[in-house]
Amino acid sequence: MRHRLFVHVVWTTRDRLPSLDAQRATFLVDILPRLALRERGRILVVGMVSTHLHLLIRYHPTSHLPRLVQLLKGTSATVARRDHGLPILWAKGYNVESVSVRALGAVARYIRSQPEHHPSEAIPGFDLVSLGLIPSLRSGHGPGLGPAR
Repeated sequence: MRHRLFVHVVWTTRDRLPSLDAQRATFLVDILPRLALRERGRILVVGMVSTHLHLLIRYHPTSHLPRLVQLLKGTSATVARRDHGLPILWAKGYNVESVSVRALGAVARYIRSQPEHHPSEAIPGFDLVSLGLIPSLRSGHGPGLGPAR
């Protein structure tokens, strides 16, 4: 089945406290894409500052978006605390907006530029680009944007 369903999802830390540091951010960038696969989702871009994160997600038509976000938030917080001693507390709720194929490049650039949008909330010692974690989205095309399986 061919599909192109994309969403921009944002959620914050509890009380919007600046609790995401380089260690937590690295953990999140590692675990969130693996968790998304459980719900047939694929995280294409991650943007993060100390108080919130942005994700560009491609998801499957049979996926239940609230369940996907709950999995990402709940499991990341649980595993961080239980297995790594890194408490992460998320605020209730999230924001989600659909993204057209035409807008993918602009949304990806916006997500990547979160440290520039919120310089006082940038995470010292953490740079997604230098970690090689952000896929290229040239002209709205890039990894994961072809026909789905």
